[in-house]
Amino acid sequence: MNPVKISYFTDALCVWAYVSQIRMDELKANFKDAVEIECRYFHVFGNVSSKMDTAWKQRGGLSAYRQHVREVVEKFGHVELHERTWQADVPKSSMPAHLWLCAIRDVQTAARCAPGSSDRAAWAFRDAFFRHGRDISQAKVLLDIVESIGLPAAEIRDAVATGAAHAALADDLELARAQSIAASPTLLFNEGRQRLTGNVGYRIIEANIRELLEASPGQLSWC
Repeated sequence: MNPVKISYFTDALCVWAYVSQIRMDELKANFKDAVEIECRYFHVFGNVSSKMDTAWKQRGGLSAYRQHVREVVEKFGHVELHERTWQADVPKSSMPAHLWLCAIRDVQTAARCAPGSSDRAAWAFRDAFFRHGRDISQAKVLLDIVESIGLPAAEIRDAVATGAAHAALADDLELARAQSIAASPTLLFNEGRQRLTGNVGYRIIEANIRELLEASPGQLSWC
């Protein structure tokens, strides 16, 4: 049986992606080789200052957004929020983190780092921002995180310097545009026919995957 392929679109600064990571880990643990999760990145927070001005200015700006994030985190027992997050050293953009994550994915694909390195890095970046209050839009911070989890920093920096990471991120952004992805996180599966967006519970995700795994050939489309 072929695995269910899932394209998982997130923004590194999105609190719902931070909260939802435990669900993705549970999917991998429970379904193992029956699912194939491909992490993709697109920008909800491509320009943080502009987003706060356009989406949150009338609601109280950055301080109101931080309170919103605090309320989200407090609903869940498995995540934490540092007092500095969205208050001091606020990232200017999620794009640098996405670029480095695409660089790591490129290095992993070329078998120049261990399988799962990209997933480890994605969590490490989010954990650094939300739980430790670090500015993950700064290259020096990203480099420090990469080195701290034992990834090959020289290989990753080379992927950025040569443009390989930019090409990979461009592919992610083009796929997000083509599939009209507008929110983080979004799970896209069944060749784009099905999607789950936002704070979706694990059981709902599981039910969709089981339906695809158990469906007979030819039953997925009436056309």
